[in-house]
Amino acid sequence: MVEDGRGPALVGRQRETELLTAALVQARGGAGGSAVLLRGEAGVGKSTLLAWVEREACERGFTVLRAVGTEAETDFAFGALHQALWSLLRRSRALSAHQRAALESALGIRAGTPSGFAVGAAALALLDEAVRSSPVLLLLDDLHWIDSSSATVFAFLQRRCAELPLVIVGASRLDGPAVRTWSADHVDVETLSRADATLLLGTCYPELAETTTDRVLAEAAGNPLALVELPRQLADGQRRGTVPLPDRLPLGRKLERLFAERLESVTAEAGRLLLMGALATGTDFSGRAWLGAVGGDDVRNALDRVEADGLARLDPDGRLVFRHPLVRTAVISAASDSARREAHRALADSLAPDDPRRLVHEASAALLPEEGLARRLQEVGRGLAARGGDAEGALLLERAAALSPDPADRARRLAWAAVMAARGGQLRHTAALVEELKAGAVPPDVAPLFAYAVVYADQSHHVDFGSSAALLPPVLDALTARGADTFDGLVEQVYFKLLLAATYTDDPGAWRALERHRGDVSEAARLCLRAWTEPGPGIAGAFRAVTEDMTREQEAGAAWLLLWTASALDGPEADLWQRSTGLHSYATQGSVAKARCHRDYLLGHWDRAAVCRREAEIAEGLGYHCNALLFRQYYAHFLAGRGDEAGLREVERTIRPTATRARMRFVLDRLTHLRGLAALAHGRHEEAHALFGELAPPGRPPSGPPWRHALVFDLVTAAVHTGRWEEARARVAAAQSAGSAGISDRHAFLLAAAAALAAVDADTDAAYRAAYAVPGSEQWVFDLARLRLAHGSWLRRRHRPGAREALRAAHHAFRRLRADPWAQRCEEELRAAGDPVAPPSGAAAPDATGLTGQELRIARLAATGLSNKEIGRLLQLSPRTVGAHLYKVFPKLGITSRAALALALGGD
Repeated sequence: MVEDGRGPALVGRQRETELLTAALVQARGGAGGSAVLLRGEAGVGKSTLLAWVEREACERGFTVLRAVGTEAETDFAFGALHQALWSLLRRSRALSAHQRAALESALGIRAGTPSGFAVGAAALALLDEAVRSSPVLLLLDDLHWIDSSSATVFAFLQRRCAELPLVIVGASRLDGPAVRTWSADHVDVETLSRADATLLLGTCYPELAETTTDRVLAEAAGNPLALVELPRQLADGQRRGTVPLPDRLPLGRKLERLFAERLESVTAEAGRLLLMGALATGTDFSGRAWLGAVGGDDVRNALDRVEADGLARLDPDGRLVFRHPLVRTAVISAASDSARREAHRALADSLAPDDPRRLVHEASAALLPEEGLARRLQEVGRGLAARGGDAEGALLLERAAALSPDPADRARRLAWAAVMAARGGQLRHTAALVEELKAGAVPPDVAPLFAYAVVYADQSHHVDFGSSAALLPPVLDALTARGADTFDGLVEQVYFKLLLAATYTDDPGAWRALERHRGDVSEAARLCLRAWTEPGPGIAGAFRAVTEDMTREQEAGAAWLLLWTASALDGPEADLWQRSTGLHSYATQGSVAKARCHRDYLLGHWDRAAVCRREAEIAEGLGYHCNALLFRQYYAHFLAGRGDEAGLREVERTIRPTATRARMRFVLDRLTHLRGLAALAHGRHEEAHALFGELAPPGRPPSGPPWRHALVFDLVTAAVHTGRWEEARARVAAAQSAGSAGISDRHAFLLAAAAALAAVDADTDAAYRAAYAVPGSEQWVFDLARLRLAHGSWLRRRHRPGAREALRAAHHAFRRLRADPWAQRCEEELRAAGDPVAPPSGAAAPDATGLTGQELRIARLAATGLSNKEIGRLLQLSPRTVGAHLYKVFPKLGITSRAALALALGGD
């Protein structure tokens, strides 16, 4: 259940809600009543469905009556009937004296012992009176606990409800007595699918870290009550991923009550069997080997008992399979600490001494620090990390630290745990471990590890680059000294983190340290430094050569460096992203996502702009606040390109304060550029020229990172439109001298486009055609459309042929990108060229103002050719919901198909 602003809304219950809605519509329309019985396990959402249908009925003008069965009142005759009908009885004026007497006697208002039939007939007469003013909905929750006298009357009513505009909806557990006596339609309410469970969990707890979400999804197994209650029992740090989750998730009172009654009746032998089976998870204990650890002479009888009670069963592989994962959790929660330690010890003894999985149970059974056990945990954890299991290795190292008698050994293991957690994408956990380490003394031999963990948390979590310049240069000095411990290749990672800080802040000390240690790192690291500091001819070819020569294992180790190099060149290759998928959890996937967002902007995939915002939210949830800031900056590119200055200002208000505090020139300068780009969109060329001049003053050759070389097209555009022709040509000449065209295909195109704008009249048309001929020019959709607009305008003013073709192509691209100010300029040029296709001045596309914001977003995405599934993925909606919105959109726009959407929304 989630809140939709009006009350409880449902997730994943289309079948049930359609059936209930049909019952309401039938009764409201005078076609007669009906009864529905919702059946399902505890916590599956039956009561939530009742709440939903109650809301729907109220909105349709129904009178709603309700009764809820309770275990304490199962012996209270007609108790549930009293709840349901008392309000009607007090207002009734049509009952006969005999009928009133029967009901009042049943409800305890007067003395007497009426027959069940008399009470049922009187109840039917009372409802017949009620439905004369409005249809009635009777809700019966927890039918399995309703007293038998009331159940008899309700069974009578549900057999007769077809005669009246009366809907009866009951809810019962699968094994409740109502299931046997209820003759109405049975609807089995199943657990939620993983997609629906994820949606419910994310809506109720948007702050949950990814690891916490995965754990709760696994434990809840689609049970909505568990999905809502389990996170509520966790500490804030556990929800946000700062603190590791416990071995078992606490159930909370609601869930404990749900299963306590089933567990209280089991024997001691059965309880021990359940506990051992609950702790003996995974393939470690297949083949019934764990049963030998249970002990006792009555294992077979205990197993038969738990199977008969429906709590668990033994599968063909010899593992105990619980009826629901929460039963397993309840079994462990109900056990005492000493019982759990004893069970872990017994399970450990059942495994071979050299079995590494025995170690987990030994650690869980340990009560006091034990160095031998801590050392073995450390070895296994380091081995897991070496195989890519950094997050899992971090947990073992942290457990080893807790078992360490020596404070220095504890700090060493915590330092390793912090680094592994960082590599494994557990950033909040890393930050928490760093704070724990700061509270004590860190041994000098692990100082580089500690410094790396501090910087990692500062950069990614705190958005603070001060520690990078202060700590990492001496760490590089120490790691590259003769005979120094390199901590499993930490040099490359430290170098990358320092390069990242230098790129973002332009700190001169960081650049000097990077240059000083250029010879101590791999070719991939040297190439990354060169891409950001000395871009020019040959850099793209060198990058391709390096990646082609790498093995898959080498790529995994250098993934961050390769992705950052590709980002510098405006050309991250799709196959590089594919090869990086799955590496190092979010740590690498965040880099992949940022590269994709920027490439979507460059390649004109502007329908995916919303992905940037969603990725920002994901990054925030994981604690990667720096990534969240950068995703919002990438989103600002789409806004600036579309001329959406209000949206751009909103993003800038969000990220500028943090970027200013962190001295992130990389972000601050980009924001200045984007403000200038938005000004260009609206024809404010002097303003754009002034803003661009802050980044690249006239007379200064392009230098620095590649993105500054890519400014040439914007710089020349602003100069030409403000009459500064000499400046425009000087900027083109400077970029040519600096070799900007050799940085990447996009740089080559942008420089050729700038040269066309600045060309002298006799050479202009040839210069434009030379720009079109640059290899790959078609892929830079927005930049190419701007070039075509400029070319078409130039041709029109000189009455040359080809103007309309260029302007139409530009117009089509801008409309598809939803870059409205640019599209309007195309329309003005087309009208001036006498193009009958262009909308006349003052005319608008068919009215879309009747659409809601969500309908308009969906319609625009559908107009680009995206499927309902693809739209749903972008907007985090189900394909079914997308289809429902489009069903409303078509009549509002006066169309009947998706093919007509583009034109209806103003496309050409």
